[in-house]
Amino acid sequence: MKNILVLGAGGREHTFTWKLAQSPKTNKLFVAPGNAGTAKIATNVALGVTDFEAIKEFVLEHDIQMLVVGPEDPLVKGIHDFFADDDQLKDVVVIGPKKRGALLEGSKEFAKEFMSRHSIPTAAYQSFTKESVEAGKMFLETLKPPYVLKADGLAAGKGVLIIKDLEEAKRELENMLVEAKFGQASAKVVIEEFLDGIELSCFVLTDGKNYLTLPTAKDYKRIGEGDTGLNTGGMGAISPVPFADKVLMQKIEERIIMPTIRGFEKDGIDFQGFVFIGLIKVKDEPYVIEYNVRMGDPETEVVIPRIKNDLVTLFEAVGNTSLDKIQLEVEEQAAATVMVVSGGYPEGYDKGKVISGADDIDDSLVFHAGTKLQDDRVVTSGGRVIAITSYDHNFKEAIKKSYQNIAKLQFDKMYYRKDIGFDL
Repeated sequence: MKNILVLGAGGREHTFTWKLAQSPKTNKLFVAPGNAGTAKIATNVALGVTDFEAIKEFVLEHDIQMLVVGPEDPLVKGIHDFFADDDQLKDVVVIGPKKRGALLEGSKEFAKEFMSRHSIPTAAYQSFTKESVEAGKMFLETLKPPYVLKADGLAAGKGVLIIKDLEEAKRELENMLVEAKFGQASAKVVIEEFLDGIELSCFVLTDGKNYLTLPTAKDYKRIGEGDTGLNTGGMGAISPVPFADKVLMQKIEERIIMPTIRGFEKDGIDFQGFVFIGLIKVKDEPYVIEYNVRMGDPETEVVIPRIKNDLVTLFEAVGNTSLDKIQLEVEEQAAATVMVVSGGYPEGYDKGKVISGADDIDDSLVFHAGTKLQDDRVVTSGGRVIAITSYDHNFKEAIKKSYQNIAKLQFDKMYYRKDIGFDL
């Protein structure tokens, strides 16, 4: 029996908590800081996800044996290294890579160099700084539109621009490098060729040597229907991806997943946790768009519910490098999730709106993303508020079920996309 602490406050963390709570191996379950959904099945703790000293104090006081890190920020800041280097904490199983592995998400340039070193297919690229902004503009002239500009550092999912006009692309490059449009995150910018195709996400759980390929998913990032408007953290997702057939999955496995895990070993990167591989299928060939070093959100809300294995057992195997002993069991049914968001998101929105109807939903899963308890009432506390996940024999039926259940939910200025899965 284990005492487990989950770090984070979103839909991803509620999904992890929901799954960990089902395990007979779970003793006490804590979430920091958590939300109104996690409060029902675990104990929420008011800790900042990057306040390592406060986390240490809590871990020692409550005899925590496993730390599951949801968001990227604490990983990039080195929480795993902090635990590994501390005699009192070093035996805690940490799910999430050390700082050097987290650079795969923390630096677009580091990720591109890693792919180039290990011959992993990705778009051609070059990176530039304030000093080389003119060279960057010249590089743009050698590419065909549209132009892809990526802030090197973490910009909360907002640091990628895709621009059709060359002059505008040059202006934005200047904005990013010289005017610090994304702050420190765009002190360096990666410019890459645009790949035209359809996107999907592949998730891998690794102990550093062995790995399990988890179910595929596809998420929908834009706020507006038909994939229009501003980028968000994700408005919905489906799993499995219908076009990810055996042939494509074999190419992904051989050309991308295996070289990635072998690359960790060759480069001496100590990686225990999730590798999220953002892919694009161009004609019939897979290319890597980006790596993340944690599960995606809202993809977690469709991937984790399809995993039949006990999650604590999987995480223990990550901790003692024995994932090769585990057979992944996956739910045959498809899963679909639709994210309900605050009006105005991803720009300005109000918080504190009372949410009703969530308890009336019984044939779908309700995962809280941006909620909190206020005087025993559940209120909105973020842009993405609640994800409604459903199972069915195909993703279309699963989506239909999620929409039927969203009709029971209510809060002021609530919004959701009515076309998740439209392009499939």
